[in-house]
Amino acid sequence: MMQSRPSSVVAARETILIFSRSEPFVESIKRTFDTNGYQSTSVVTLGAALSAVKEPGAALIIIDRRLGDAGTIHQLRDASAAPIIAVQDAVDSCTDEECLQDYERDIDLVVCTKSPRELLARARAILRRRLPRSESHHSYQVGKVKMDVDRHEVSVGGRLVELTPKEFQILRQFLESPNRLFSRQEMLNKVWGEGYALEEHALDVHIHSLRQKIESDPARPRLIVTVRGIGYKLRG
Repeated sequence: MMQSRPSSVVAARETILIFSRSEPFVESIKRTFDTNGYQSTSVVTLGAALSAVKEPGAALIIIDRRLGDAGTIHQLRDASAAPIIAVQDAVDSCTDEECLQDYERDIDLVVCTKSPRELLARARAILRRRLPRSESHHSYQVGKVKMDVDRHEVSVGGRLVELTPKEFQILRQFLESPNRLFSRQEMLNKVWGEGYALEEHALDVHIHSLRQKIESDPARPRLIVTVRGIGYKLRG
């Protein structure tokens, strides 16, 4: 009988890719992750990053936010499904609007901190969300919306729709529990992990985008509905 491995064993085999041209930034992060059971590797060019994320075990990408323009993020997403954390020096923190733009580019988390230990804690929360689940369900269907988890495909009325990794995870939560009301914070905890600032804005952005892809009339959504002041639910 196959048993799930403890998270410490999984973490030890995972590689953290650090994409930055700042040597002090890289060294502080590498030291923290390497001494906490992770393997880490650093690169200074996009070409090297694209090669590294295709290697087995690449589990998480940490990128200097100054290097994370839309084109770079798009290429990293095409090359790997690994989560992306963009790190901004807390002394020169980004505005709410800038962070929202990052989330729209499908960055998983924007962190404004000078603390490698805080970054480690947040990375661990994201990686825990990626551990294999024990449930046997590999497909879900509610109404015309169908998800094949193994193939990572979603169709609406037989028409395939292309979702970002975060949209896929959000929709999966809804499909696993149709008609259940999720508070914004609950959905954030399930998809992003716990304790992140600005994430409620990020969720609203992803819900809006998801509706554009699965609703027949996104301006009057009938599938993913808003419960004012609380959150969202998927009508079964």
